[in-house]
Amino acid sequence: MPKDNSIKSVLIIGSGPIVIGQACEFDYAGSQAARSIREEGIEVILINSNPATIMTDPSMEDHVYLLPLTTKSIIKILKEHPQIDAVLPTMGGQTALNLCLEADEKGIWADFGVQLIGVDINAINITEDREQFKQLLEKIRVPTAPAKTATSFLKGKEIAQEFGFPLVIRPSFTLGGTGAAFVHKKEDFDDLLTRGLEASPIHEVLIDKALLGWKEYELELLRDKNDNVVIICSIENMDPMGIHTGDSITVAPAMTLSDTTFQRMRDYAILMMRSIGNFAGGCNVQFAVSPDEKEDIVAIEINPSVSRSQHWHQKRRVILLQKLHQNWLWVII
Repeated sequence: MPKDNSIKSVLIIGSGPIVIGQACEFDYAGSQAARSIREEGIEVILINSNPATIMTDPSMEDHVYLLPLTTKSIIKILKEHPQIDAVLPTMGGQTALNLCLEADEKGIWADFGVQLIGVDINAINITEDREQFKQLLEKIRVPTAPAKTATSFLKGKEIAQEFGFPLVIRPSFTLGGTGAAFVHKKEDFDDLLTRGLEASPIHEVLIDKALLGWKEYELELLRDKNDNVVIICSIENMDPMGIHTGDSITVAPAMTLSDTTFQRMRDYAILMMRSIGNFAGGCNVQFAVSPDEKEDIVAIEINPSVSRSQHWHQKRRVILLQKLHQNWLWVII
């Protein structure tokens, strides 16, 4: 996003606890964001419940709060620092996005005159609510796997009978794939469906036909306030669909993607980003591609935040953007 000279103080929301396979990328990205913002002379305030991170080092920010990631903590910080102009939630993954959403629903940002940067509320809602996301892709005609939403155990059983196995269960509003599962046999379905429903804070899962064996790719996008979109890089998983991205080696740029398929994927990704909301910031979009000569493309998801497969590209990305836009400050890095 272009530098906004009216912003003098920014609150960054961290991701909280880090476990193997998820959330370490948020620490890296958050640290780099804090450094970039401070270099512009802007005050940086951080809230993160996890002290064992780089971003909570006192040298990284002007003020660090090791507090629970709750709206109560947010209110405490905003009262102590009334000068805060903006909040950056995309450095803390799903935990930060959910907290940002809850704070907005309670009117906290409006009460304290704090604006969101790098994302908007509409984008968070659409990308994390599986049913809204599915309806959006149907509306903009982006291919998806056959899928239906279940908000109850009985509805989930009906969907399983309709689709058959294998299936994928994807809970809404969870971090790092928590509660998600591949179901190969009907004997395992009841337990995995229950786990998925309980993992979702809104008791909702998307059940779709599994694309086991398909190739998995990801595109990293940045958009400015004038709706110009840049594809930063393409990323390919070494393992096919069925292996979680956090457990797979990723390669950038993608090595087995044909030019025609990449162009279709690029068009889909830009269309998806423009459809989820009008904001300047970054997104990562995941796709599955059939391993046959047809190379059918299916959209998996889009996230308005950093991802585990992209964090090691950050330094190259910042250098590239500095060359392209010397006078711009990109807080989504």
